Amino acid sequence: MFAVVKTGGKQYKVSPGDVLKIERLEGEAGQHIDLSSILLINDEGKVSIGSPLLEKAQIRATIVEQTRGDKIIVFKKKRRQGYRRKAGHRQDLTVIRIEEILPQGGSSNVMMKKTLKDEATKDPQKESPVKAEKSSLKEQAVSQKKEKSSQKEESVKKETSSTAQAKKVTEKPISAKKPSSSKKEKTT
Repeated sequence: MFAVVKTGGKQYKVSPGDVLKIERLEGEAGQHIDLSSILLINDEGKVSIGSPLLEKAQIRATIVEQTRGDKIIVFKKKRRQGYRRKAGHRQDLTVIRIEEILPQGGSSNVMMKKTLKDEATKDPQKESPVKAEKSSLKEQAVSQKKEKSSQKEESVKKETSSTAQAKKVTEKPISAKKPSSSKKEKTT
């Protein structure tokens, strides 16, 4: 069984157990990742080709290490112009080990056991009291902000209504002025 996966702008042919150096992916050594940009899967002669990608298919992998590639020298020169530029570059790389290829996605037995074990160790009721206290403080701060904003809105409404009433009392009727009709006569 093998698959063709696209990552970092490149395509790789992978099989379970392969170790690859690919462009950097976020994560730490030992962390499990899923690659979902799969172009082709060959499962014992049964070939599935995506257009452009296969839906639901996944490749499970483990990050072995985060490393950097060899240094390359970038040298530019224009002859007879006195122009020279020299720079170096080291590409950030991630070394991964392909665990399994899942043609229909979902979860496998090995990965399922690991995730169930991880979920069993994480108990939301055993959340640390510091985190619980911080979340309650945040909720209180949000409710206080909402109360202040509603009070400001009410005071603005009261001010606008009182100023509108004051304007009505102090306004005087404007006398209508007759427009002046002064036309200049053209002399020829």
